[in-house]
Amino acid sequence: MTFASKLFASAIALATLTGTAFTSSAQAETLRLGTEGAYPPFNYVTPEGTVAGFDVEIGLELCKRIGAECEVVAQDWDGIIPGLLAKKYDFIIASMFITEERKKQVAFTDPYYMAAMTHVVPKESELTEFTNDTLKDLVVGAQAGTTQADYAVEMYPDADVRLYPTQDEASLDMASGRLDVMVGDMLPLLDFVEKTEDGACCKIAGAPITDPAFVGDGVGIALRQEDSDLRDRLNAALEEIRADGTYKAINDKYFTIDVYTMK
Repeated sequence: MTFASKLFASAIALATLTGTAFTSSAQAETLRLGTEGAYPPFNYVTPEGTVAGFDVEIGLELCKRIGAECEVVAQDWDGIIPGLLAKKYDFIIASMFITEERKKQVAFTDPYYMAAMTHVVPKESELTEFTNDTLKDLVVGAQAGTTQADYAVEMYPDADVRLYPTQDEASLDMASGRLDVMVGDMLPLLDFVEKTEDGACCKIAGAPITDPAFVGDGVGIALRQEDSDLRDRLNAALEEIRADGTYKAINDKYFTIDVYTMK
């Protein structure tokens, strides 16, 4: 074979190799990750307009582990399950409690963190027990469409329960003195009272709310019920990032405890 022939053959081989790599990349699975974008520190919109937070980082890492490229889609909470069912995105990672009621509509992965709910009150409040009698005629706030809202409505029927489109709006009314009590997910509310200027108004009060009827079996990733293969792949990837320390590295950027074990 002449030098020119060898050069030509090498060029063809390189082109074939490059073309194969390009085809492989072009065929990489693309998925859409749905989240709320209004639930810091789990999911929120940055000043630059990107969606960030613990949920988002965990979701993108899981995408990487299953070999998928993921686009993040922000969706208002009250439409987040309908959006999944309408195929606006392929899975939801938005701090959603795994409950029997939701299982009627969607499938869930294994929990990617545990959860409890809590109460927030003004710093000067003397409330320590939270019952229908102690909250009678008081103004109680929670985010609409959440298990926290279900809890407030069911447990405090004689209170003036006010529901808000987002947790941020409920927290703003708490800081402004429009609420006597707020019910919410413990970790975001700890973040609110300990790390934000508005949260300086308030404190966590009472025992954590851990009733399985409301907090379910932890917090999971929601998928369409027919997407069992994707669920299994995400479960395997979650186990992998727990084992190799990646989960802990992401966790420690946001929390001082391991939210997977709540310890």
